[in-house]
Amino acid sequence: MEKFSLFVKFTVQEGKRENLVEILLEAAKSMVQLEDCEIYLVNIVEKELNAVYVYEVWSNEKAHQNSLVLETTQTLINRAKAIITGAEKMGTFITKGGKGIS
Repeated sequence: MEKFSLFVKFTVQEGKRENLVEILLEAAKSMVQLEDCEIYLVNIVEKELNAVYVYEVWSNEKAHQNSLVLETTQTLINRAKAIITGAEKMGTFITKGGKGIS
């Protein structure tokens, strides 16, 4: 079964990377309750001090869109907006399968 996946790079104010990581890890915890969210990974690159990457896998694109309007998600988005200086969608994918995908 095909899945919807996306990979996003967030750029943050200088010195605020760990703040965003904390917010996104809170988001990851809230995603545990959503069956349609199969993977939500928060990543950093050591040499990119103002960047955080998020990789997500969803049962479908609509499920991802629906997650963005949840009260918990909106609260976290509003907190993150204060320190995010940019967001770049690195890509969206149609995931065909692999380890970690049901």
